[in-house]
Amino acid sequence: MHKYMRAIGFSNIKNRRKLQELLVEAVVNSDSRNVARNQENVILGEFSKDFAKGLGISVCGEFDENEKFTFEYYYPYLEGSGITSYEDVTVERHADKESYAGVCDDMKVGISLIFYLKNKIPYIKVQTENRLPIRGTSLTLSALSVDGTIMLPIQKDEEQVQRVKQAAATRSTLMAAARKGDEDAIETLTLEDMDMYTTISRRIHKEDIFSLVDTYFMPYGVECDQYSVLGEITGMRCVKNPMTEEQVYILTLCCNELSFDICINAMDLYGEPSVGRRFKGVIWLQGKINFPEE
Repeated sequence: MHKYMRAIGFSNIKNRRKLQELLVEAVVNSDSRNVARNQENVILGEFSKDFAKGLGISVCGEFDENEKFTFEYYYPYLEGSGITSYEDVTVERHADKESYAGVCDDMKVGISLIFYLKNKIPYIKVQTENRLPIRGTSLTLSALSVDGTIMLPIQKDEEQVQRVKQAAATRSTLMAAARKGDEDAIETLTLEDMDMYTTISRRIHKEDIFSLVDTYFMPYGVECDQYSVLGEITGMRCVKNPMTEEQVYILTLCCNELSFDICINAMDLYGEPSVGRRFKGVIWLQGKINFPEE
């Protein structure tokens, strides 16, 4: 079973028979169906069913010449809200199946964000029509988690909040300049990182690391679309999976100036979530490319 199925409230599926029944339910009673013909002239299909508002399962496969659907793989998903980034996205196909990974170089994070592409069918249609690259796209990220902890926030006054925002804006400007080869910007960023490392190294002996680091976003493990994050909770809601009666938290996080939604099973979350507190955990990052309407 997919590791992150429990994140959307299916922690009790332990055998292949129950999983097969669930996937048949998702295909037969799907809420949305998408079909596209790829460059190899194969008709691909994707059936998605919501089991609570904004979260569900997608079943993917292909149709033969008799319009018979053959299952290939499935994945749980969370529909994100809002826009996470306006940076350009590069998409690459996975080697083992007709699924895709997206890469976004967002300067706010400082690393290349690699995510699992949810809306592959619209992308395949655009690719088949030779309309790539499309300008003016945006990206909505979301994530699933099976292990999380709620932490108290770092107390800051209004002046400190404004100072942090100004520093983040300045760093984004310097990152943009460094991308274009500005040597002064590269040197400034290097010196800032050295100063930060020295400051943290000195204070870490007497202070807790999570009182020094407000948020972080960094790769985790060997899979390229999994990350360890610490972010401030800016919104939250609790939904119930009607099939299993399991409670699922959907949290909106602000992490390194990125805003995105995550969902986690209530039984996998340690602590009581609340707006203003922080979430710390490992996430599987998903993304949806918002193509401009024609």
